[in-house]
Amino acid sequence: MNRFFQQPSWRLSILSGLIMGIATYPFSLGFFAWFGFVPLIHVLLHSSPKNGARNAFLFALTFHLVSVYWIGNNSGASFGVVLLSLIAAVIYLSLFWGVFGYLFCLYRDKSGLGLLSLPFFIVSLEWLRSFGPLGFPWLNLALTQSHYLSLIQMIEITGSYGVTFWLTAVNGIFYILLTQKQGVKQLSLAMAVFFLSLILAGSARMRQFDAESKSVKVAVIQPNIDPNEKWDRASQGKTISIMDSLHLVAIDLQPDLVLWPEAALPVYLRLNSQHRKRIQAIVDQSKIPLLTGTVDRKKVDGERHYFNASMYFTPNNAQSFYNKIHLVPFAEYIPISEYFPSLRKLNFGQGNFTHGSDFTLFQLDSTFFSNIICYESSMPNMVRKFVKSGAEFLSIEANDGYLGNTAGPYQHFELARLRAIENRVSVIRAANTGISGLISASGQVKEKISLGTQKVFLAHVSYGNSGSFYTRYGDVFAIFCLGLLMIMGIRTWKN
Repeated sequence: MNRFFQQPSWRLSILSGLIMGIATYPFSLGFFAWFGFVPLIHVLLHSSPKNGARNAFLFALTFHLVSVYWIGNNSGASFGVVLLSLIAAVIYLSLFWGVFGYLFCLYRDKSGLGLLSLPFFIVSLEWLRSFGPLGFPWLNLALTQSHYLSLIQMIEITGSYGVTFWLTAVNGIFYILLTQKQGVKQLSLAMAVFFLSLILAGSARMRQFDAESKSVKVAVIQPNIDPNEKWDRASQGKTISIMDSLHLVAIDLQPDLVLWPEAALPVYLRLNSQHRKRIQAIVDQSKIPLLTGTVDRKKVDGERHYFNASMYFTPNNAQSFYNKIHLVPFAEYIPISEYFPSLRKLNFGQGNFTHGSDFTLFQLDSTFFSNIICYESSMPNMVRKFVKSGAEFLSIEANDGYLGNTAGPYQHFELARLRAIENRVSVIRAANTGISGLISASGQVKEKISLGTQKVFLAHVSYGNSGSFYTRYGDVFAIFCLGLLMIMGIRTWKN
């Protein structure tokens, strides 16, 4: 094994990136992440700060190219734009790892702690990477473990960063087992006890949320309409006809709520009185509320604004709206364009939407729920605010059709499982071309409709157990890791 670690550092770094990238794929290979960092760990323990930065950056380039290659597969923009988007995203995300590599090697030399500090560094990296308009918690390492539910139930306390911490620690233990002869039995036993404890505790916790509870019946529509054709004038009538017919199928299931996906109709529903009144008439007649995704336009302070919104129709009442808060940068808006409006004149094929600001609650009889629109479901700290505000279950409206049959839609669905566990809420998901489904508060998938399928299904969505430690207190675990790392760093430099 020592001969394996004698390979060039660049090769070991790329190997780590490949293994960790594959662990994010929908192949049930998340266990690759238990040892995927091992080659990189060896490199970082034997590099200067400068070389550590270079090799960590090389690792990250590989990791991100493998795991989010689907950014370059967006059929909603030109090849040049999506290729540039992929390159820019990969480089931007890799810069965090380059800084990490430099600081870790510097800290290793000053403190001598080495492996002990590694989990604190990577948790801090993920947390800091989540901030700002370019925040990207999509690739937090917890994504690799979403199929191992009993191992990740602690995220109701730690958030996804708890999984990152133990994953990194396990990689460190594997590295020690491969490179040292002393203490192998003790470390092997300790790791076995750790996994067994996680499994037993996690399984027991899951059973607490699998018992029967109160529920509402939601009819979910997955229309499977090509998003590139939806806004073509020649196809608008066909799209509206499909949604109307599927709506009637959903009503026949006698649900408490009908859920349509993101931007379900190629019209501005608020402004188009013909279609709005037609849908409202169906809702009034059936007595069944409808939540649909829609693009919206209205004047604010005399200026025209566009929103990616969801519109809630209830029987014999005025419609209510939720406007998407966290927009996709360079796809739905240009960052900081709200301060520099001239940036909106740049044309990357993006929309120029305005951010919403309210964590809206919708009422269904005596039950309250909130709706998350697409990319927002990757934002743990944002999603928890809906539950903290009073949502008893969550719906997600998505449109991943632009990404085709890549890893992107599968990863997106798995992120919804993490949000369900973090906040102990059921999640019902409607996606235009898939993947739609129902996820329980323990993260178990109760219903799942595959990509490229047209389907209407009825789901019994449990509620009443919403909220967790993470919901109430947020990223305190990540803050603790960063704070402890900074305290240790200050003490080390003083000495």
